[in-house]
Amino acid sequence: MSNPVFRFATVTAQGVHWRLKRNCSVSPAQLAALFASLSAVSMLIAGYFWYHGAVLVLPFACIELLALWTAFIVYGRHVSDGENIVLHEGRLVVELEKAGRLERAEFNRDWVRVEPRDGDRSLIELSGNGRKIEVGRFLRPELRPALARELRLALRGA
Repeated sequence: MSNPVFRFATVTAQGVHWRLKRNCSVSPAQLAALFASLSAVSMLIAGYFWYHGAVLVLPFACIELLALWTAFIVYGRHVSDGENIVLHEGRLVVELEKAGRLERAEFNRDWVRVEPRDGDRSLIELSGNGRKIEVGRFLRPELRPALARELRLALRGA
């Protein structure tokens, strides 16, 4: 259930939860099907030209498909990238997932500072307890100040 005060957060009995993630329009299954269809078409065309004597078309088609495969792998590694921010029982827990790696930081609610890193539209730096972590990379820059305001409001307990 959403609270009208919070634009990006979900408020439940357990606490306040922000889930910010990459906007991926293609699922991994769709990506695999797209790659298979592109490969089939490219190999059919290359095979046709190879059969008719243009033997260099086939190696270049293979190089093209290898480059495309590499780009799809890089894209696929970042599909699940996101930021989870949870405020629960006096603790602010931030989890950043980036290319399959998880970074976690936990802060005492009373000691967290919420500040823009460089300017109003930069990433939001959460600091406290000797740790720093940046959030907001999956929001448009003009929306980051609104997220910072929400975090400050939730941390104050409003």
